[in-house]
Amino acid sequence: MTKRILDVENLTVDIRVPGGMLHAVQDVSFTVDKGETLCIVGESGCGKSITALSLMNLLPKAAIRSAGRLQLDGMDMRDLDERKMSDLRGNRIAMIFQEPMTSLNPAYTIGNQLIEAMLRHRDVSTAAARQRALFLLEKVGITGAANRIGQYPHQLSGGLRQRVMIAMSLMCGPALIVADEPTTALDVTIQAQILHLLAELQRELETGLILITHDLGIVARVATRVAIMYAGKFVETGTADQLFNAPSHPYTQGLLRCIPIPGRTKRGAHLGAIPGIVPSLIGDMQGCHFASRCRHVHDACLSGAIDLRPAFDNGHQYRCLLSPQACAENLKPEGVA
Repeated sequence: MTKRILDVENLTVDIRVPGGMLHAVQDVSFTVDKGETLCIVGESGCGKSITALSLMNLLPKAAIRSAGRLQLDGMDMRDLDERKMSDLRGNRIAMIFQEPMTSLNPAYTIGNQLIEAMLRHRDVSTAAARQRALFLLEKVGITGAANRIGQYPHQLSGGLRQRVMIAMSLMCGPALIVADEPTTALDVTIQAQILHLLAELQRELETGLILITHDLGIVARVATRVAIMYAGKFVETGTADQLFNAPSHPYTQGLLRCIPIPGRTKRGAHLGAIPGIVPSLIGDMQGCHFASRCRHVHDACLSGAIDLRPAFDNGHQYRCLLSPQACAENLKPEGVA
């Protein structure tokens, strides 16, 4: 029987800004099971990182978080004070941030930082914590761990620093890892290595993984399930196969048209593009958030709530008034041979 690790229902995050209330995340619901990878996909500013930070309760002071359910391994996290949340972070839930150089303390060796994480949450000796750190550094592909453990972050490359962050997240054997665009600052070759490493470790340790990204190529390689996010809301959810083979929301279809097809896209041809800009999330918003950019828009799209509804297959949902068949488009990008 599959074990449910995370259960989130109607998560909302509002942030007070000079112009009013910014609705960063709006009634988002999702689950993560043991050994599962949930990819949250969307363009910059859609609310992906705020969703991740809200799980860790690391939101800015001006933010207001609410949820109908927010459970980790059956524990309600909604009303935990800072001390209890600190006991969970790095222990039952860990986060890999986008830029490892700003996540690691430059004044301490990587060994000190790895060992500190385990001493904080486990009743073990420093020697045992050091052995665990050496084991995980080797596990994440850092050779000569006994020598590396005494080095400072600035002495490591970007790829090695991100591997250290992965090792740190695994120090206490968490039930869930949240990775916020962990390969953004790395070159393409190192990106592939880090993603392969994450997927391999997750399968071996059966840890739940939430991967925040804007790269659909990454999603195709590692996702079990996918949530497409736009302007603070999930507009389509389902398995990776469902979203790539039968995209049902116009935004998802637009994203897929933007991807060049190796060997088929003509040299010099224009890639697909989604016209318009993302709407402001400050103040009240009515109707479909994608309406101003959608070719299928009609009057009913501009007012009232639009809920997620079933698409073609079981578990596949999308947020649109039209049927999947009615809004289905030819996904063949312009310039494809």
